[in-house]
Amino acid sequence: MKAPQDIIIKPIITERSMDALQSGKYTFKVDKNANKIEIADAVEKLFDVKVAKVNTLNCNGRTKRVGRFVGKTADWKKAIVTLKEDSKTIEFFDGMI
Repeated sequence: MKAPQDIIIKPIITERSMDALQSGKYTFKVDKNANKIEIADAVEKLFDVKVAKVNTLNCNGRTKRVGRFVGKTADWKKAIVTLKEDSKTIEFFDGMI
């Protein structure tokens, strides 16, 4: 079993994800092979909150060009975690609202 720090890679800070904070939804970049149950357990252990549900999206990497060479950035997975109503907030995001 993986450690929670290996599953949750980093938070995603965008306008859209900041607007979702009011409804208790937090967005993270997660390990490509992690499933919803592992993501929920990792968020609960790392931030001491109660998770209601997890939505995941597989995001394709972008095609990049440098001169005549064409490459591609890595594919990644995004998770939108919804907290329960009686759960506290994640302190990391509190100063960003």
